[in-house]
Amino acid sequence: MDQENVSATLTIAMPAARVFAALADPTTHAAIDGTGWVHEAVNQAPLTKVGQLFRMDMHHAGHPNGDYQVVNKVQVLDPPHAIGWLTGYDKGDGQLEFGGWIWRYDLTPLGPSKTEVTLTYDWSAVPDSIRAYLRFPPFGPDHLTSSLHHLAELVSDR
Repeated sequence: MDQENVSATLTIAMPAARVFAALADPTTHAAIDGTGWVHEAVNQAPLTKVGQLFRMDMHHAGHPNGDYQVVNKVQVLDPPHAIGWLTGYDKGDGQLEFGGWIWRYDLTPLGPSKTEVTLTYDWSAVPDSIRAYLRFPPFGPDHLTSSLHHLAELVSDR
């Protein structure tokens, strides 16, 4: 794949502020995730500032331990227009290492009760040392679209 990011877009019949609130709540991320890898938010406080860290419990059959934890660092926070985070892990010595991939949601209000949401997964900053053992993107092409549909269901049920 020549491109180093993938995106999907969906129009959701909800106001941008409501969609953004769901994305800024780590406890909703397992319900939104289209792969089933995200299990539970370890840090449940809403995302309120750039640089904020939040941890998620994960599971992936291809991971050496099966269950693992990621640390996310908020990179973009522009309510209700954009939110994004860089994913990494705790090296076990208190040091954090980020792999260079980012999840980003861009929200465009289409009136008072509709929002166009674009989800982008960008791995352009992943170093060669990680690319040597991880394939990018690590999920099928339908993952982003599935995640957006889950987000739409979640916000319409709230």
